[in-house]
Amino acid sequence: HAYLFCGPRGTGKTSTARVLAKALNCVNGPTATPCDECPYCVSIRQGNAIDVIEIDAASNRNIDDMRQLREQVNYPPVELRYKFYIVDEVHQLTRDAFNAFLKTLEEPPGHVIFVLCTTDPHQLPATILSRCQRFDFHRITQEDITERLHWVVAQEEWTIEDEAVHLLARAANGGLRDALSLLDQAASYAGTDITAQHIRDILGGIDL
Repeated sequence: HAYLFCGPRGTGKTSTARVLAKALNCVNGPTATPCDECPYCVSIRQGNAIDVIEIDAASNRNIDDMRQLREQVNYPPVELRYKFYIVDEVHQLTRDAFNAFLKTLEEPPGHVIFVLCTTDPHQLPATILSRCQRFDFHRITQEDITERLHWVVAQEEWTIEDEAVHLLARAANGGLRDALSLLDQAASYAGTDITAQHIRDILGGIDL
């Protein structure tokens, strides 16, 4: 009922949590291959599913927030099979908030699934860690980032130099989200024809 996704930023923890929500709630599910076409999958993909609740622990980190969560989990899901909570940056909860949250993890209702996402699992209490199934995410390879950037450029019908893609993949340091953000900046700066020099300009002229 509780999963812990750990890893560097931009490596797909929250995105994978949403895919897991689809897998458990798909009309054909639970399934390892959600259809991404049924009303449940579509609502999760579009961020409209009222039973998939994303919480930013950096701004909802106090004991009162966790007490409110403990009350909410008792209500059954409205549309989906499971009420699905994604708690991002969970390590930023206060000690009292963790203690309040622990009660929910110890005795969860059967209709609730938690995914806790963090870049720093060492800051989580052992009592929380012991009640979660842990998955470690790792930095994405430059080859995979390069392949994805080429795919995005093709979808947008832009052009980009191979060296420019290489520079973006190096600068992202294993984070696909950072690579896509840099590509966005490059498109805003250079338009639809992106060169390596444009990327150097954006990165401050550092030759990576």
